[in-house]
Amino acid sequence: MSAGRGGTMSERVGLAERIAAAVTALPDVAGLTAGPHGRVVTYRVGAPYAGVAVREREVEVGVVARRGRPLAEIAEAVRAAALPLAGDLPVDVLIADITETG
Repeated sequence: MSAGRGGTMSERVGLAERIAAAVTALPDVAGLTAGPHGRVVTYRVGAPYAGVAVREREVEVGVVARRGRPLAEIAEAVRAAALPLAGDLPVDVLIADITETG
């Protein structure tokens, strides 16, 4: 798939799932979120895949961070986990919430 050009619905969902797996494996990420306005999603048949938006010109990842580490460091770790999978697309990170546990 040429991730930078959208790809098929199936390719976008597959990419979103791979990025989600890499990001949620990080110790400072408690989970994914579609964000306060529900815009960090990849559309598919049925309910949208929430927490990773694979778009034509970018990937956006919405996370709930675990408290403790500076948020800028968590965002950079999320970006670093997603970039190798995103191909030529830039990765934007939204930290939508912080939790004590997770």
